[in-house]
Amino acid sequence: MPTPTKGARLGGGPAHERLILANLAKSLFEHGRITTTEAKAKRLRPYAEKLITAAKRGDIHARRQVAKVLFGKSGKDIIHVLFTEIGPRYENRNGGYTRIVKLNPRKGDNAPMAMIELVEPLAEAVVAEATAAAKKAAKAPKAEKPVAAPVVEEAAVEAAIEEEVAAEEAVAEVVEETAEEVAEIAAEDAEAVEADADAAEESEKA
Repeated sequence: MPTPTKGARLGGGPAHERLILANLAKSLFEHGRITTTEAKAKRLRPYAEKLITAAKRGDIHARRQVAKVLFGKSGKDIIHVLFTEIGPRYENRNGGYTRIVKLNPRKGDNAPMAMIELVEPLAEAVVAEATAAAKKAAKAPKAEKPVAAPVVEEAAVEAAIEEEVAAEEAVAEVVEETAEEVAEIAAEDAEAVEADADAAEESEKA
């Protein structure tokens, strides 16, 4: 059993849905672009692209398959355009024949609207360049990634050096202040010893 399409069904039944998609595909192939609701545009896109892929084959079996879908008075003319113009136009493109562009909501029921259109054909030069680039990339051996050397910013190095110099200067200042304090204490002790010695001599004379 085929997997059912996701989303709500268009129309009142499966037969009605097939007719809606067939009419939308006819209008798309005839005018190149149509404006419809976003839900219908999303359902139409794979439907129309399958028909374009069949038109690219161009054989009788493909024509009969498309004729089963695009029937009616205008169906023959649309099939002729599809197989003679649209199919050969996308000979160099593997899928992605349509584009959906979202538009402003519809006035009245505020339904989300979208425009679906046929994309431009790829130029032969672009296809050739892309094919050559892909072959070249496939043949080229994978080069080993070079090991990146550690990069040290000069600003960080200079900042570290400045911090070390500032720390050394601070240590030197502390040492100098400590030495001066020690010298002052030693001088005071020497003066006190001399004063004690003088007092002792005077006491002995007395």
